[in-house]
Amino acid sequence: MLSQQGRRWVDLSRVVYAQLGSALTRGVSTSSCLARAEPQPAEPYDLATPGFVPAAELPRSPGGWLRELGIVRSDWTREEITEVFETPLLDLIFHAAAAHRMHHDPQMVQRCTLLSIKTGGCPENCKYCAQSSSWSKEVGLKAERLMNNDDVYEAAVRAKESGSTRFCMGAAWRGPSQVGGRQWERVLDMVRRVRSLGMEVCTTLGMLTPEQARQLREAGLSAYNHNLDTSPEYYGQITTSRKYEDRLTTLEAVREAGISVCAGGIIGLGEGPSDRVGLIHQLATLPAHPESVPINALVAVAGTPLGKDGLEPPTGFDMARCIATARVVMPKSMVRLSAGRLSLTPSDQALCFMAGANSIFDGDKLLTTANNDRNEDLEMMDQLGLSSRPAFLPYVAGNTSTGEEHSPAAALAAAEAELAASTHQLAAVSSDSACCGSQGQHRCGCH
Repeated sequence: MLSQQGRRWVDLSRVVYAQLGSALTRGVSTSSCLARAEPQPAEPYDLATPGFVPAAELPRSPGGWLRELGIVRSDWTREEITEVFETPLLDLIFHAAAAHRMHHDPQMVQRCTLLSIKTGGCPENCKYCAQSSSWSKEVGLKAERLMNNDDVYEAAVRAKESGSTRFCMGAAWRGPSQVGGRQWERVLDMVRRVRSLGMEVCTTLGMLTPEQARQLREAGLSAYNHNLDTSPEYYGQITTSRKYEDRLTTLEAVREAGISVCAGGIIGLGEGPSDRVGLIHQLATLPAHPESVPINALVAVAGTPLGKDGLEPPTGFDMARCIATARVVMPKSMVRLSAGRLSLTPSDQALCFMAGANSIFDGDKLLTTANNDRNEDLEMMDQLGLSSRPAFLPYVAGNTSTGEEHSPAAALAAAEAELAASTHQLAAVSSDSACCGSQGQHRCGCH
């Protein structure tokens, strides 16, 4: 049993851990801990372990990722991400939620609308996609022309009126280079008109050249989606018409043009856990993390190769594990719970939000597949106490209930205030207490 003084130390440690992502340790001053000092060689306590056993006595001490929770870095090793991914699920979600709160308002979820502006006839052979011309007959999907610009604009108006703040437009192309200049100019006009509504604008049009990316940026494009789909090792099992390097080249062109990068993948393609780790590792080691990381659950469409394989959709636990891992290793990114939510219960989705997801697609249709009912989504958000995230909100969001601004500096100030209020109480603890040294010499700055 912990004494009252011991419990006070535990509570104080939790404040530091929740705010800063690092544990307060014996023999380390509160000011040093607040300054994110390097861990001291003085019995660090593992806050993830019941009983707070000294880490040196643990059969398996936590990895460095836990001590650096919430820190943005692009030097993740595959072994580190594997360790994160294999963390017991509830512990993983706990840590992911802490990282999430360091950079995002946990009560905010962005509602996005996705529209297919050019459906079917794609020359690529992605085995999950209903729009590939390789199996259009089996799927029964006919190729359509590029939508009328006025119809696209009206769809964006309806989306905004329904509460969406990001409007995403997808075209079933290998890339804009395969179409004429007239169609490309029409797409640029669509971007301009949707942006004029005050919405974030995203497109997914296939592979881009640097010049095309620049033109999209000048038209007002907010973000460009180009998913990696899966790990480099498993990628050849999904498509052979486009190289993995082609996808990375497009992401580089988007980034160089100053457009926000949206890149994620699909869970449930028949890949194994190591491939899910490989996908997240690839995203987390890009020169800069994608601002948006969509995590999709496979929607197996009848007639596609994967639709014929009888693959089971990923479970809510599968999705939560991938989302939590993405949140830990890419803490500032928007992690988007995207396609495939129809296979998830509201409880599954709640777990995903707790794990760090902060975006969903709104409306009853995605590109070609069904989506969750909007009213049911709104009811779910209401039950969970979630509010809709405005457009163009910075990473560090305001608290929707108080109007106060959150930032790393504000979080640090809050932790400092609470620590200062407790310092004198801690100083009264016995000579071998957490606050003071073994010889009774105060190191906390309280005397």
